[in-house]
Amino acid sequence: MRPPSVVDRVYESIYERLMSLAIPPGARMPIDVIARDLNVSQTPVREALSRLEREGLVHKAHLIGYSAAAQLGRKEFEDLFDFRLLVEPEGARLAALNMTPEALAHLEEIAADMAHGEPPVDRTSRYSRFARIDAHFHDEILRIAGNEVMRATVSNQHVHLHLFRLMVHSRVTQEALEEHETLLAAFRAADPAAAQAAMHEHIQRSRARLMLAFD
Repeated sequence: MRPPSVVDRVYESIYERLMSLAIPPGARMPIDVIARDLNVSQTPVREALSRLEREGLVHKAHLIGYSAAAQLGRKEFEDLFDFRLLVEPEGARLAALNMTPEALAHLEEIAADMAHGEPPVDRTSRYSRFARIDAHFHDEILRIAGNEVMRATVSNQHVHLHLFRLMVHSRVTQEALEEHETLLAAFRAADPAAAQAAMHEHIQRSRARLMLAFD
């Protein structure tokens, strides 16, 4: 593996601050201030912010510059979960139909990394790491499903990046890992109906866990 570049390190630093709300939603993100804070030039900061803009975590406005993306409101949260319930259970059903031993092995690796990978050094990296691997797990299911319109639509909503910024108000629990294991069991059994039901249940339970952020 190649060593991380300066841009990679700057990206990771800003990403974790956004995910943990150390940079609050809506906050201005002046390039010169970030560069001084990280003791780098402005060029890698610009590149990192451009990457984060593509991922939906920051926005750029003419004559204003970069700002952290707004946090999801309750209505947006509800709409997003209604959308997920329409799309992702069907994606899991299609994935079960298309599953190969190689694809299943890769999914198992992703799930194992989430459960037993390198432990994060602090709460900030814990949230960002969980969000990243969870996004990978769900994206891989949709990739296996074989419907690129479905996959791209979910990806363009930046679902996991926005949702897991809510985790600072809640907690990452063992429940999500257990729900992933139920999904994997359905894939191992090549049971499309069980996979569809497991994904539906997982999203419903995720909604309930994250809803605590609005109480």
